[in-house]
Amino acid sequence: MGTFKVLVCDDEPHIVHVVSAKLKNNGFEVVTAGDGEEAFATAKSEMPDLVITDYQMPYLSGLELCARLRNDAQTSQIPVIMLTARGFSLSDEDTKETNIRKVLPKPFSPREVLACVSQILGEPLTANSSQ
Repeated sequence: MGTFKVLVCDDEPHIVHVVSAKLKNNGFEVVTAGDGEEAFATAKSEMPDLVITDYQMPYLSGLELCARLRNDAQTSQIPVIMLTARGFSLSDEDTKETNIRKVLPKPFSPREVLACVSQILGEPLTANSSQ
């Protein structure tokens, strides 16, 4: 089992903290960003295996971030999990034109995020997954 690197991006620090802690406790390496522009720069420098991003963020929305990732040769294959406010949905076109593999509405459980990450990366859940 290799260590997967996940980029967590949200402008709400408590969400970054909760998601990061859950992933770190389950053996993932985590890098973080507080807005879309920072996330794009971090993705280019860190080359994560997966990106988790909020939809509504300053500078670049999550959708704009996903489009930039997809259109950049270096980051075009990185899968994304999109976190959205309750009641917000993405169109099929939005997900087809990006690498969004899963959309999770807020509020979500950290365990649900972990399950999605593990499924997308093909990583079995560990005994720590209930923590």
